[in-house]
Amino acid sequence: MDRIRLGIVAAEFNYDITFAMVELAKDHAKFLECDVVEVVRVPGVFDMPLVVKKLLQRDDIDGLVALGAVIEGSTEHDEIVAQHASRKIADLALDYEKPVGLGITGPGMSRLEAHQRVGYAKRAVEAAVKMIKTLRTINKTTSTASTSYDNSLPGIDFQTPSAPEQNDKPPESEDDDPLSGFFKEFG
Repeated sequence: MDRIRLGIVAAEFNYDITFAMVELAKDHAKFLECDVVEVVRVPGVFDMPLVVKKLLQRDDIDGLVALGAVIEGSTEHDEIVAQHASRKIADLALDYEKPVGLGITGPGMSRLEAHQRVGYAKRAVEAAVKMIKTLRTINKTTSTASTSYDNSLPGIDFQTPSAPEQNDKPPESEDDDPLSGFFKEFG
């Protein structure tokens, strides 16, 4: 199996915290025998989606890790930033069919709590790697399933569908169609 290639996008805001998160993420990726292809720093968590999108478009990146710390302030700004960024990042993962491990801590946390949650970077790497492996397995299964059926599941009898016979004809009248009354009544 090919080595997993990750990108990391990290916020510069709260740099003392995010620097430690990036270093932990790189070390953990190495431990999991993954290559970190690129580390991109952006001003803040709110700024991540555009760079996430650009990295997900690259063929040499299998998935990403997004790292940041959104610390509570005197307004609800932290909630807005974390919710909107995480939502857009999730949408991009779906659009490009590549996983993004979410290592953004907050909202509603103090600076001390943010320091205590640096380890979330490790969790984000693990999530991205597990999802990449899962998608590779699904893609293998999908590509082999298009040519044959997997009969290895106990208790399930898979039948290869046969081509329709030439003498199969659609119903000749409404009386032959079991759904015709349904569509008359509700259609």
